[in-house]
Amino acid sequence: MMFDPLYMGILLITLIISGVVSAVVNSRFKAGQKVQIQSGLSGAEVASAILADAGIFDVRIQETGGFLSDYYNPMDKTLNLSHDVYHGRSASSAGVAAHEVGHAIQHAQNYFPMWLRSFIVPAANIGSNFGPWLVIIGIILMSAGKAAIGQNVAIVGVVLFGMATLFTLVTVPVEFDASSRAKKCLARLNILAPGRERDVVAGVLFAAGLTYVAAAISSIMQLLYWALRAGLLGRRDD
Repeated sequence: MMFDPLYMGILLITLIISGVVSAVVNSRFKAGQKVQIQSGLSGAEVASAILADAGIFDVRIQETGGFLSDYYNPMDKTLNLSHDVYHGRSASSAGVAAHEVGHAIQHAQNYFPMWLRSFIVPAANIGSNFGPWLVIIGIILMSAGKAAIGQNVAIVGVVLFGMATLFTLVTVPVEFDASSRAKKCLARLNILAPGRERDVVAGVLFAAGLTYVAAAISSIMQLLYWALRAGLLGRRDD
């Protein structure tokens, strides 16, 4: 199974998709860095302005390391912005900062998909790490003549990996909703000028959203593969 052509093909396809999407995101972000916004606000200042407008005063904005490593942590209510975003005064910096604030607003407003994603994180982590191995163990047991036990083990593996896939699917609307909130806030507060600045931000956020679409597609393909290997789709081929 380690050299299953079908699985190798799936990995190759997902690597190509993720590579192309990553290149597009980096290209859009770097192009957006060249567009300085007329308001002159840094990413940290943009985040602060939107949080205040939303009436959220218990979220701490802080700088974090890495490139495009920005994230909102609902556990300690921190908005973590990478150096380029925190200090940058470009359309890209404003867009990414506003996007992360979008998650803080989702949290404050009890946005259901965000809470659902947080709820399934433990099961998703277990599923992505152990689901495939359980399918493999189940196949080995079935090949050894223990069909019933092996089938059940394989099914458990598929179900667990399905939780990881569900996580990637739920993440897509969460991310696009945060981007939608970001664009509306940036426009309402006149942080971005109409025209080029808003168009650049829309392009950066859309490209970033495709990252999660690519992850969901990859997970779905792998889930279907493991379901096939477990004998749940058509005939299992040992």
